[in-house]
Amino acid sequence: MNYIVHRLRDGGTRTRVFVLGACLVAFSPFASSVEVPTVAVQARQIGASYSLDGVIQAVKQSTVAAQASGRIATLQVKAGDKVRAGQILATIDDRDANAAAQRSQAQINQADAEMGNARAQLERTKDLQSKGFVSKAALDTAQAQFNVTAAAHEQALAGAKQTALAQGFTRVTAPFDGWVLQTFAEAGDLALPGKPLLTVYAPQPLRAVVQVPTSRTQLVRAATQTLVQVGQSQEVVRGIVPVSKSAVPSADPVSQTTEWRFELAAQDAVNLLPGQQVQVQFSKPQGDSPAKLMLPLQAIVRRGELTAVYVVTGNMFALRAVRVGVNQGGDLAEVLSGLAAGDVVALDPVRAGLANATPAKAGK
Repeated sequence: MNYIVHRLRDGGTRTRVFVLGACLVAFSPFASSVEVPTVAVQARQIGASYSLDGVIQAVKQSTVAAQASGRIATLQVKAGDKVRAGQILATIDDRDANAAAQRSQAQINQADAEMGNARAQLERTKDLQSKGFVSKAALDTAQAQFNVTAAAHEQALAGAKQTALAQGFTRVTAPFDGWVLQTFAEAGDLALPGKPLLTVYAPQPLRAVVQVPTSRTQLVRAATQTLVQVGQSQEVVRGIVPVSKSAVPSADPVSQTTEWRFELAAQDAVNLLPGQQVQVQFSKPQGDSPAKLMLPLQAIVRRGELTAVYVVTGNMFALRAVRVGVNQGGDLAEVLSGLAAGDVVALDPVRAGLANATPAKAGK
């Protein structure tokens, strides 16, 4: 102001200096107060709501593996193919199995011949013993020999059945009607017992699967309404009410989550595919929820790791740290600590941080 007074004494620049001083006064942050709208923090009873990302999963899904060893001769399906129960999906080189089948048949023929000879010997011995030409001991020996050959014949038959079963394992078939989801081998690869070849799933029924944090288990369990939301934008979101829900009775020791499964009706899951991303929303009506201290999201200011609000103190604002919970839907968040019911906070934290900010009068 000393500079302005000095220039006012110079008549040639009196008007211009006066205008400059007026502008400095008008734009100075200390010239007048800035009124900031406020709101009183109140306890409200709202319906609890919580959403989790989930994935669509086929209830009937099987990883088909080889039960015999050998080179994969043919792989007759690929991912996306429709298959019928019993349809051959792949064949494994069966030359070794065929040789084993021939060996089993030869053993059966040998056992048949030996058993036929033992039976004839037993009949002759019985006839001679009835006429007194041989002793009872000779008859017992003939009977024992026949029993041994009969047992050998049964053993050969059982070996043949086992060989036929192993030969059938060289043809990998579909366990049920469905679609091929993924293949893990190609023709020419080595197949080993237990090694996965492909995955087959049935298109119905389907379910939504979510991993629920243990801290939210009670909220999910107490939810009176569960909605499976399909779609990425609000214009195409489709809500599906599951027909039943269940939880796996164990928690993952690393992520501390529990798997929840929500079965979907066939008519609701027509256009869904395994692996498709969905959102599962759990909600509870207002009457079933306790009153909570709520705060508008626009009143919260975040500076680094600090979460705070501007609280009215007298005729000015004071920055106060708070701890808030999850978004309760709309533009409200739950206040966990730092505020009490009746506290008045600024709705515009940017303007409330100015030195000349004051609370707006009622009605503004």
